[in-house]
Amino acid sequence: MYAVIRTGGKQYKVQEEQVLRIEKLDGSEGSEIEFGDILMYSDGETVTLGNPVIENASVKAHIIEQGRGKKQIVFKYKRRKGYRRMKGHRQHYTEVKIDSIQI
Repeated sequence: MYAVIRTGGKQYKVQEEQVLRIEKLDGSEGSEIEFGDILMYSDGETVTLGNPVIENASVKAHIIEQGRGKKQIVFKYKRRKGYRRMKGHRQHYTEVKIDSIQI
């Protein structure tokens, strides 16, 4: 059994007991969250597609961790001009564990 959810402008295929990192959400560690944008659901035999979302469906999860990812280096360079710029960026994330998929 799995579902496809939409959060943070991205789509994720999720199953129960799965742990995944998504774009930062409000909430503290241990708090419950619910995803309402369910785009697709499959129970192994039948597939249900939303138009664009499935009504009255939800995925419940709880937050494991709020954190920041590894540093991404942004380096700009123009040859023979002495132009160099280096910046770093760390993206915020929320790590969640999927508890249940309800249709």
